[in-house]
Amino acid sequence: MSRKLNRCYNIARLRERASKRLPAPMFHYIDGAAGDEWTMNRNTQAFDAYELVPRYLVDVSKIDLSTSVFGQPIDWPVFCSPTAMNRLFHHEGECAVARAAADEGTMYSLSSISTASIEEVAEVFEGPKLFQIYVFKDRGIDREFIRRCKDAGYAALALTVDVPTAGNRERDLDTGMTVPPRLTLMSLLDIAMHPRWVWNHLTKRPIELANVRDRVSNDLTTLSQFFSDQLDRSVTWDDAASMIDEWGGPFAIKGILSAADATRAAEIGASAVIISNHGGRQLDTAPAPIEVLKEVVDAVGDRCEVILEGGVRRGVHVMKALALGAKACSVGRPYLFGLAAGGEAGAKKALNILRTDLERDMTLVGCRNVNEIDSRVIRDVPVWPVSRR
Repeated sequence: MSRKLNRCYNIARLRERASKRLPAPMFHYIDGAAGDEWTMNRNTQAFDAYELVPRYLVDVSKIDLSTSVFGQPIDWPVFCSPTAMNRLFHHEGECAVARAAADEGTMYSLSSISTASIEEVAEVFEGPKLFQIYVFKDRGIDREFIRRCKDAGYAALALTVDVPTAGNRERDLDTGMTVPPRLTLMSLLDIAMHPRWVWNHLTKRPIELANVRDRVSNDLTTLSQFFSDQLDRSVTWDDAASMIDEWGGPFAIKGILSAADATRAAEIGASAVIISNHGGRQLDTAPAPIEVLKEVVDAVGDRCEVILEGGVRRGVHVMKALALGAKACSVGRPYLFGLAAGGEAGAKKALNILRTDLERDMTLVGCRNVNEIDSRVIRDVPVWPVSRR
């Protein structure tokens, strides 16, 4: 690990390093969100509404972080969310993140819109894998993905339901990271100022959306447009139920933000719900996942696993989510910042930061295993009275 990477003590430092190593269009594609980015910022800030209450004189000489998700054992209650087009941020892409997940003992999730295929990831990662899927207009694509995931040994499927259309990502409009790309003169100059990224882009194998490489011409713009055109706005709960039946294994509905939708997901046979607002990249002013977590757990926590995705940057965030009833958390931006900052070593650094942070926080709170992280160690932050002078 490089000296600079080793000095990244938290996710914020990895983000800073990523911003220096990536051309602006690619960095802002990771870092940005929809509209005024209120929801993206709220995702992390909302954790501040809760305090952790430590319990002392507990033997914390041994801390056990292990748990399970989708029936799969993992070493700690955080796993990698699916994120798109990782090779835009580092030439090793998804395979580097998958290897980092293996080293850190957790699950890896692959996006449909990935630059490594279902089979390529399975070759480098033997641990528990989840594949993220959409309902496409051409249902044959979904059937093909499901068959390939079964053949490659994926443990679970997650249907993302919060993308009937792309969100208003204004940073991408500014930098030209659109479909098709419309790079500005300043964006092109910024790319030229990052010769290492340009060299890797020119000398490594071409970037492609690997899971549909056989369906359309091998051109990233054409492939991206293909995916965009295939998103089906007419999708209903019946479509989700049919996909659950066809998969026949652990299945999550991803993008849940209400108890009502969580209840419907459980009723159609989902084994998990992932509370998520797509990192704030879809509907701005949507609630932060941590804000709706308790009501979702109260509604379906006895019927399916509840996973929180969004805003996790510290171990205390994971602890607060678990204390409110989440089975685990998943993260996307943290490992993407790490990937951009230093490839596989950077992605591993991001995961290790969170894992080390969580273990330390469990020790300080007096929780010897994840089952002891419950409502007894959390409280709402009291509303402080406004001083009157």
